Amino acid sequence: MSDMKLAVMGAAGAMGRELVRTVHAMPGCVVAGAIEPASSKFIGQDVGILAGVGELGVPVTADALEIVAKVDGILDFTVPKASVEFAGLAANARIVHVIGTTGCTEADDAAIKAAARHATIVKAGNMSLGVNLLVAVTRKVAEALDADFDIEVLEMHHRRKVDAPSGTALMLGQAAADGRGIPLKGNSVMSREGHTGARNRGDIGFATLRGGNVVGEHSVVFAADGERVVISHIATDRGIFARGAVKAALWGRGKGPGLFSMADVLGM
Repeated sequence: MSDMKLAVMGAAGAMGRELVRTVHAMPGCVVAGAIEPASSKFIGQDVGILAGVGELGVPVTADALEIVAKVDGILDFTVPKASVEFAGLAANARIVHVIGTTGCTEADDAAIKAAARHATIVKAGNMSLGVNLLVAVTRKVAEALDADFDIEVLEMHHRRKVDAPSGTALMLGQAAADGRGIPLKGNSVMSREGHTGARNRGDIGFATLRGGNVVGEHSVVFAADGERVVISHIATDRGIFARGAVKAALWGRGKGPGLFSMADVLGM
């Protein structure tokens, strides 16, 4: 089988450049497109030079429709509005769409789910192996411990991150809720300020920190009287997310339409 032709959406951003480097280095795939908004100062520049891997002969363009028609898959760590648009294009082209975008609304997720009737979509709040193991462990621990153990999800990211809680934190909260057999919605506390009163039994709390260039740190705390269980993951390199995303694209080639997660990719 020929190398999988992949396009990187938001290719000039920090994550986009990491994806370009990862695709270029990974066997079985090739950088075949690079997308930026029409207002980007990088339009027309070679994406390989931007990513520091040398000239690839792939110019950055704003014409997503043209690029999607020529590739086998797209890698997308952009913003929700763009991801919904790209999902529609992927559905029309019947290709693979890997989505690492976070901050999607219920309406965004519904549109992406609809697109998955025709596209092979892998969507996850985090693409790393370690984080997805953390999600699985969180579900098991929540299932094993009763509501005497309060659950708190703590996350920290770099100062430029625009959504909170992070997509990974929400994945962990959902895993905890699944383990408890309760819906996350209606049982979550996203922030606390002022005179909040005592903690409700069974709540799943979230705390968000922002600062510096932190790639991503997540902990789930199970706190009872006299003891705490804490499970954590610390990311120090964006490359872990890029490698997971590219592996997801390769996994999705030939799979047929559907909405999948990294748990599917990893066989978990």
